[in-house]
Amino acid sequence: MNDSATHCGFVALIGAPNAGKSTLINALVGAKVSIVSRKAQTTRSLVRGIALQQAAQIIFVDTPGIFAPRRRLDRAMVTSAWGGAGDADAVALLIDARHGADEEALAILARMSALRQKKVLILNKIDLVDKTALLALAADLNTRQAFAETFMVSALKQHGLDRLLSGLAAMMPAGPWLYPEDQVSDAPLRSLAAEITREKIFERLHDELPYQITVETEQWKDMPDGSARIEQTIYVTRESHKKIVIGDKGQMLKSIGAAARKDIMEATEGKAHLFLFVKVRENWTDDPERYREMGLEFPKE
Repeated sequence: MNDSATHCGFVALIGAPNAGKSTLINALVGAKVSIVSRKAQTTRSLVRGIALQQAAQIIFVDTPGIFAPRRRLDRAMVTSAWGGAGDADAVALLIDARHGADEEALAILARMSALRQKKVLILNKIDLVDKTALLALAADLNTRQAFAETFMVSALKQHGLDRLLSGLAAMMPAGPWLYPEDQVSDAPLRSLAAEITREKIFERLHDELPYQITVETEQWKDMPDGSARIEQTIYVTRESHKKIVIGDKGQMLKSIGAAARKDIMEATEGKAHLFLFVKVRENWTDDPERYREMGLEFPKE
């Protein structure tokens, strides 16, 4: 890469659910820009995180996890993921090194052959796998797909990230930066705040709620004292789910709100007052308007 000129490009991060894509992007960017959850399939639309490496601006597209779609929302997420990959300058396949070349990984590899962009392999969670097994996995995957480079990282422990950033920066085309130097995401604050709240819900109610829960920022009002008044509605599909989110005497909702408010203030670098409401919205997964709000294309049956 010629250091005398600026470079800028998009890197699509694809992989199976829970491969660690959101954790990796947050680590590379140095801020929370994508929802992190133990619950699979929580990233629904293309979240962009922006990292700088020398003269290069790297715009990461955190795609929804690619899996075998069964429902309409599933199909919309998978279509969004492959669309993000097709529009990028480089495509990075993230593999959970513990799972290796499993059925999900092999299905993604087979479809990657149709992509014309440079492809890189990222093996994540390497701190949890024997070195000999890691090298064997890397060799196996490289025989299945022509990767330009292979990187081994631990997103959680932030191992190997500098080498990864340098390698990706070298692949970015020459051109002006698309975002200001201090910007870490192009997601509107209202959307980011909603995603943060949704993350806090999944952290606390991972086993009790389906992932078809959505949060919408209904109001964001800048107050005279410089703080923000934020009103959000948590939409669930059943009355029983509403009771779970609110909890006994409202304690669960209070806990969710306190944790979300803390992260929202960190993300916005300002004071915030967060007010949460819970409503039942039946069959929202069949409503085209809800898909548009999430940046997804509504799939026809």
